Amino acid sequence: HCRDAGARFANILTQAGISSSNSSSSIPGVLHCFTGNAEELQQVLGLGLHVGITGWVADDRPERGGAELAALLPQIPADRLMIETDAPYLVPRSIQPSKARPNRNEPALLPHVLTAVAAALGQSEEEVAVRTTAVARAFFRLPDSIVGKYP
Repeated sequence: HCRDAGARFANILTQAGISSSNSSSSIPGVLHCFTGNAEELQQVLGLGLHVGITGWVADDRPERGGAELAALLPQIPADRLMIETDAPYLVPRSIQPSKARPNRNEPALLPHVLTAVAAALGQSEEEVAVRTTAVARAFFRLPDSIVGKYP
């Protein structure tokens, strides 16, 4: 998790000897709850990390940056994009009316993140769900029996 410290985050990992996924010094990692800018995204990708996208992407308030984050999604390679909840935080603000929005985030709300990510990528929800599920299965070495309906 990195909030408002993208350059420092990348610098710390670089100083620790972490480098791109094509190198012998790479380690598998996911930048959970990415909320950075284009430069930070390129740094993260350059380090070989996967990128986790949460309900932040579904926040349409201009001061929160959801639209800017959505615009960056096409830059994330499909084999490194993950969707996540950040439970119990960052309840997707796309849940309307706002009175229906729960106070706590949970895995059951992941379809709202999926909807926002699919829209940002111009792809179907099914396509994004299948791909991000496959990425998570491969990264975390999850057996098919654990992850539900998407192949």
